[in-house]
Amino acid sequence: MSTIRLTAAQATVRWLSQQHVETRQGVVPYFAGVWAIFGHGNVAGLGEALHGVRDVLPTYRAHNEQGMAHAAIAFAKQSRREQAMVCTSSIGPGATNMVTAAALAHVNRLPVLFLPGDVYASRRPDPVLQQVEDFGDGTISANDCFKPVSRYFDRIVRPEQILDALPRALATMLDPATCGPATLAFCQDVQAEAFDYPEAFFGRRVWRIRAARPDSRELGDLVALIKAAKAPLIVAGGGVLYARAEAALAALAFDSGVPVAETQGGKGSLAWDHPRNLGSVGVTGSLAANAAAEAADLIVGIGTRLQDFTTGSRVLFGAAGRKLVQVNVAPYDAHKHGAVSVVGDAGAVIAALTERLGGWKVPAAWTDESTGRIAGWNAIFDDATAPDDRALPTDAQVLGAVWRAASDNAVVVCAAGGLPGELHKLWRAKQPGGYHVEYGFSCMGYEIAGAVGVKMAAPDREVHVMVGDGSYLMLNSELATSVMLGTKLIVTVLDNRGYGCINRLQSATGGAPFNNLLADTVHQALPDIDFAAHARSLGARSEKVADLAELEAALQRAKASDRTYVMVIDTDPVPTTEGGGAWWDVAVPEVSVRPAVNAAREAYENKIKQQRTGD
Repeated sequence: MSTIRLTAAQATVRWLSQQHVETRQGVVPYFAGVWAIFGHGNVAGLGEALHGVRDVLPTYRAHNEQGMAHAAIAFAKQSRREQAMVCTSSIGPGATNMVTAAALAHVNRLPVLFLPGDVYASRRPDPVLQQVEDFGDGTISANDCFKPVSRYFDRIVRPEQILDALPRALATMLDPATCGPATLAFCQDVQAEAFDYPEAFFGRRVWRIRAARPDSRELGDLVALIKAAKAPLIVAGGGVLYARAEAALAALAFDSGVPVAETQGGKGSLAWDHPRNLGSVGVTGSLAANAAAEAADLIVGIGTRLQDFTTGSRVLFGAAGRKLVQVNVAPYDAHKHGAVSVVGDAGAVIAALTERLGGWKVPAAWTDESTGRIAGWNAIFDDATAPDDRALPTDAQVLGAVWRAASDNAVVVCAAGGLPGELHKLWRAKQPGGYHVEYGFSCMGYEIAGAVGVKMAAPDREVHVMVGDGSYLMLNSELATSVMLGTKLIVTVLDNRGYGCINRLQSATGGAPFNNLLADTVHQALPDIDFAAHARSLGARSEKVADLAELEAALQRAKASDRTYVMVIDTDPVPTTEGGGAWWDVAVPEVSVRPAVNAAREAYENKIKQQRTGD
């Protein structure tokens, strides 16, 4: 057997550079690059190795480990999970900074490979700088924090271990049923150790992403349920987009007359003006979609994990006698809420349904009833997004200005606070992949960093970031990265002077205004933050606008700009779009001295009686 002597780090990056994946666009490298912030735990080993392969596996530098991991994860999401990136850090805080991002990838079923440096396997200099010491377990390091938020975890303590660990990690990332973050905690002394590796290990390999066909019996059950239904509704989740099944779903819905509602992850599966698209569903759902969900006798979820925002905390889908079917590539998701399960790839199931249903059509009365509410919802959109003479604009009005200015191929990026709810209700996705909102983990700080990854995955698309002042302050350093890499972003910062979304939730549950808006915090002076000046200090072009008219003009300057452009506008923290929506289970105290809390508790108890029971 022919061998080659390499360090474990050199062998790792050489192997990574030779992994390819088959896509509809052809065969492409699976790993599009490596995000790295070097420290003593990875600079000598992985740093030296990455320099040697930089022409085939580029390395990018960020300003924050969590931020670079968000960029890597967003890249994978925008790439429909067909490509991924690697993230490496030193041991200690560099590694733990990535744990939040690992959790985000885990919740959202998105692939990313983490290679955090680790302590010495030899224990020779223990405790090494930044080492976490467990008094009762000598095998513990800071990287054990990755275990609950990794789909695959291993600690590399011998150089030959990568011969098995690397293929296992990649197989986990590429399998749609197990897709998520893989972590190989790489002991820093082992990175530098040499081993005689088989040359065949480094041969070019092309992987395929499995598209599992459904069991014929489960498919038969689904076909029978649909044909027997008088009022079926399809709920499209992110699995539709990852399977690139949006065109097939659009055709099935149009031909059969079955209306479609979209989750946060599935938004954009159908063009906003498709005649069967009822819009968003759930807690942040449209009137049209939620009314259909309440009236439907059969709900078919396709590629959704049925989080509480989709199901209205199990109340919206919970009427007695209503059937729920879950189509999902992961058995774990397919069996949720006592659903009839169909395990399979969303595209494969939709194709099989199209064939088995033939020319079947839903009763015309149901199509007319469900889609007849679209016009009413469009009127709500027009009213919510139109400028008026109020002192400060609402989030919806700012959203409307951004949407009107955005190109047809634009991608909007958001993650946390009140904006995802308004975007889910009101943003009109014109093309698949045009709606990129991380609302599985709802991680503040994802927006700007994630948008860098979106732009890397879709360099020809216009990328808009909508971010609140609170989320901007949590993680903004990757603005400098976007300027450095030339990944131009158009960023709109909505400054409502605090955490407006949670302030509204606090009020809705009977609480007093407390510790959310800056005015309601303990303070000696309220900060007067100049977000535009801050953005300029990071290299972006920026301006503060006084009203919606100025924002509309600034958006045109932003579109023409040669680099990332940030606009800041003050907004009203109180109003949200009144139309649509469903109940969200947020536990209210059973006992309180506040009458408003007691009233909210009584309403809460009435709602939990309506929740759907099941797994």
